[in-house]
Amino acid sequence: MPTLMDTYIENRERVQPNHANNYETAHGGVVMKWMDEIGAMSAMRFAGETCVTASVDHMDFQRPIPVGDTTVIESYVYDAGRTSVKVRLSAFREEPRTGEREKTTESHFVYVAVDDDGKPTPVPEFAVETDRETELREAAVEADPHSHS
Repeated sequence: MPTLMDTYIENRERVQPNHANNYETAHGGVVMKWMDEIGAMSAMRFAGETCVTASVDHMDFQRPIPVGDTTVIESYVYDAGRTSVKVRLSAFREEPRTGEREKTTESHFVYVAVDDDGKPTPVPEFAVETDRETELREAAVEADPHSHS
């Protein structure tokens, strides 16, 4: 049975000029794409199956990420249904020389596990075993406006 930490992924992308908008900061759609890709990786690691994006909660872009800074995407599964997987995603701007970080974006994505024919397929039970996993899950549930846990 996969645990939350089995699904924890942190990935970095350096914001290049081709990722930028007219204000020389990361385009919101690019950040969302990076979040979706990393979220799918967390979902697939949990499900052991291909996972496709089913829904995206609202996204608040709290601050820009300038060209030259690093975008850090943090992703982990915090709940699962019969075929669906809930992933918490956060993006941060990170100054590459100092490691100084600020949260820029947060959202919850739902993915659905699919079989080779593209049909929804069951996922394992979700497990939380350590204090750190409990802490991360509680933070995700608290921030999820659709959670009833």
